[in-house]
Amino acid sequence: MNTRSWWNRHGSQLTLLGLAVLTAWLVRQTQGAALFEIYYWVSRPFHQSEEQAMIVQQQGTVLNARIDQLEAEIEELKSQNQKLQKLLGYISSKPNDKGVVAPVIGRSAEHWWQQVTLGRGSQSGIKVDNLVMGPGGVVGRVVSVTQNTSQVLLLSDPTSRVGVAVSRTRQMGYLKGQGNNQGVMEFFDNVPKVKADDVVVTSAFSQIFPAGWPVGKVVSVDLNKAPAPEAVIEFFVPLGSLEWVVVYPNPKSIEKVEIKN
Repeated sequence: MNTRSWWNRHGSQLTLLGLAVLTAWLVRQTQGAALFEIYYWVSRPFHQSEEQAMIVQQQGTVLNARIDQLEAEIEELKSQNQKLQKLLGYISSKPNDKGVVAPVIGRSAEHWWQQVTLGRGSQSGIKVDNLVMGPGGVVGRVVSVTQNTSQVLLLSDPTSRVGVAVSRTRQMGYLKGQGNNQGVMEFFDNVPKVKADDVVVTSAFSQIFPAGWPVGKVVSVDLNKAPAPEAVIEFFVPLGSLEWVVVYPNPKSIEKVEIKN
């Protein structure tokens, strides 16, 4: 058998054997670094695809979070716009009055039901004893003013006293704050004509508010209360969650100034 025919029969096997020996020697000499290098270059496209997928996923997560944030901000703007439209609608229903729309910018946790701070002051024309209204009715009156802020005494303040009347029967009395979204009306008459759901408004007896401004509705009546019958009144305005109000000039203050002059 000549050399050529022998190589043709066994050459491929010897070549594979030599490659195997060479590979084993390289692994031993390089502690597998060469194989890891080859594996890295072979698998690199797959790693790049995984990294790109992770980047796209992270970007998608950030984008979704941003979309959620924008949607929340849009909902808040819609809510604020609706509240402002209600207030402006309330202004338009009183064309003879010049109201100043003012945001509630502060209130103390200890005095939540007593006072609120408005983000408008003397620079906007607000004065002490100006009347403050919200969506639905009376909020209170201005008790102090700075250039850019003003303090409002709420109807719910326990020291607040306002002359009121039952709209249906004209039974009069005065309203005391109770430190929540309800007040107590104490009647002048010993046997007042009043029932649940009667509407209560400011009366001519009030020394601060003009007559006829909406205050709230009767929740319950105690005719046996001493020294005078009482009714629990729920305020029309949600005093515990005020965000915007309208401040009006006090016609009674103007009358006093005119009388003095």
